[in-house]
Amino acid sequence: MDALADARAYPALYRISALVGRTEEPREALESILATVAGTFGAGSGSIALVDPDSGRLVIEVQFGLPSDYAEVNLRLGQGITGWVAFHGKPQLVQDVSSDPRYVRVRPSVQSEMAVPMIGTGGQIMGVINLDSDKVDGFTEADLTLFILLTEEATVVIQRIWQLRHLSGKARQLESLVSIGQGLVTKLEPRDLFESVTRDTRQILQARACALYLLDPERRTVRIAAFSGDNPSAWPADDLPLDFCLAAAVIRTRKSVEHTHIQSPEFADLVDLPRDVVLQSVLAVPMLESKDVSGVLAVFTDRPHRFNNDEKRLAAALASLAAVSLQNSRLYTRVFRSEESLRKNEQLTTLGLLAAEIAHEIRNPLTVIKLLYGYLNLDFPEGDPRRTDVRLIAEKLDQLEAIVTRVLGFAKGSSSLHSRWSLADIVYDTLLLVRLKLAQGKIEVNSAPPARPLLVDVHKGQIQQVLLNLIINATQAMPGGGAITVAFGNEDRNGAAYATVDIADTGGGIPESIRERVFDSFLSGRPDGTGLGLAIAKRILVSHHGDIQLVAPGPSGTTMRLTLPLARG
Repeated sequence: MDALADARAYPALYRISALVGRTEEPREALESILATVAGTFGAGSGSIALVDPDSGRLVIEVQFGLPSDYAEVNLRLGQGITGWVAFHGKPQLVQDVSSDPRYVRVRPSVQSEMAVPMIGTGGQIMGVINLDSDKVDGFTEADLTLFILLTEEATVVIQRIWQLRHLSGKARQLESLVSIGQGLVTKLEPRDLFESVTRDTRQILQARACALYLLDPERRTVRIAAFSGDNPSAWPADDLPLDFCLAAAVIRTRKSVEHTHIQSPEFADLVDLPRDVVLQSVLAVPMLESKDVSGVLAVFTDRPHRFNNDEKRLAAALASLAAVSLQNSRLYTRVFRSEESLRKNEQLTTLGLLAAEIAHEIRNPLTVIKLLYGYLNLDFPEGDPRRTDVRLIAEKLDQLEAIVTRVLGFAKGSSSLHSRWSLADIVYDTLLLVRLKLAQGKIEVNSAPPARPLLVDVHKGQIQQVLLNLIINATQAMPGGGAITVAFGNEDRNGAAYATVDIADTGGGIPESIRERVFDSFLSGRPDGTGLGLAIAKRILVSHHGDIQLVAPGPSGTTMRLTLPLARG
């Protein structure tokens, strides 16, 4: 008999197929499917059991009419009629269960049974739907044919609901990854970073615990930088020898490693595993910085578990985020140290320039004093104490002149440090140094390379000092973010060729009250400013036969123009 010809077929098929649009919860769908098929055949009891991919056993997901503790029974494949159907993938109709040796009696009044496998895409056995009757010959061959049709439809429905749930989960994971990534970028302290990574990884993978191990390649040790779990005392606190760690396999191969039963004896000697009997399985993935492993991110479950490809990819993505964030944290630290060093260098440079100015001012009157002293032609007889005084005065005047000469010579600097550079390369190298600071401040940099190469003979470090000062000033003028535009150009002045660099920001501009004196020493528009930066920049560029000018003071932003003579030949 054709199953579709059965009057019961269409109503039951409709109720099952309609579940796709009615619910996204697999358990709710399974309960509705079991109620539909049981009502269609007037069954006295029934169940839907699914294959657990971790244990390989049949786990009762939903049931009705069976003892309450029957849901805790997990059948091996091949055990009982249900297990036999799951193992062989063939439906079974048993008219009298008392005559079938495979039958495992659960409810005493059961007399006959139907069981049909749920065969998914690719022929994989997903589970079994089982129905019982309290009568011998309670089901017919026509019932079995219709039951097979309903089970096929139920399998398709469950697969679609799983797929929708899987896609929804992926969307949530993606949102979580984006949120985690954005959060990690703001973590500048390594400890905050590590704790955030372990906490977020544990949550997104729904794990029992998570740990982050850092590698010390020189000492060949690892240590736990952070962990998220319920038993802090179970985690080792010291530096651990790499040769006795599970992390060694991850670091050596630079690939993920997983183990399903870490409580088995062969793992007893691994010193980096927590001494917590609750934890059963582990997935460890490398934190890669370029080609080097900086650490290991380990995820633990409280049951034997085989991590699927999606979980492995998610853990790898989180480990990569942790590695990138750690690298960013280190670079931020270097940038901030460089900025502090720049500020100190500015002060030292200013002190040097002031010393040179003072020495220059002293030299003129000192020269006059020496000349007048020589004209006095003081000569006293032997034995007269004044003869000794005259000699000492002459020596001290020579000593003062030598000191002034050394100060002026030191302030001049060595012209041998000048060499030929591409001005664009100096600018882009400087922007590279502060790229993380700009990203943190939500500042976009716009620049186009010059139309032709602009070669200059300069002291690269001093020009970079000028550029860094201007860029840092621009970032401080845009606390809420903005844009910096760098434009190259060239111009002729009195027959000489010059290169120009305009650095423009979108800040609030320079207060009108200080615009005319913006390059004066110790003049600052900020409470925490030293007022040295632009004065030093001016002196550096003048010493290079160039200049710096305030082109656009605001209020829609500030533009500074650097001018340097182009190299000849």
